[in-house]
Amino acid sequence: MKQLKFLLVGVLFGIILSKAEVISWYRIYEMFKFQSFHMYGVIGGAVALGIIVMILFKKGIIKTYLGDTIKVAPKRKGFKGNLFGGIIFGLGWALAGACPGPMFILLGRGAVAITVVLFGALLGAFLYHALKKFLPH
Repeated sequence: MKQLKFLLVGVLFGIILSKAEVISWYRIYEMFKFQSFHMYGVIGGAVALGIIVMILFKKGIIKTYLGDTIKVAPKRKGFKGNLFGGIIFGLGWALAGACPGPMFILLGRGAVAITVVLFGALLGAFLYHALKKFLPH
């Protein structure tokens, strides 16, 4: 029963992404062809919200559901790893027309063809795990 709230948040997230047309292949296509600002606005809004939430985490204003403060570990600055990861992620997103969140939403909406993309994403995750000791971090 405790996990029900997480399920409800996930369903709400899926509904919001669907209503915002973020899962639409045509919106993603428009973004990559620089024909529409829609997706850039959504992504920019998400980045801005993420920055605000991280600041609130670090100041101790937002706590866990148990009331504990959230500790944010300092990250190493890694240019090469971010560059390669971003290129691979962007190529996959451009080829598939979906990033990880919308893949599951599209599957839930009955778009059976997305199972091929989902399989590719899972295969990529397993490959990363197998090769991560050889990759720049």
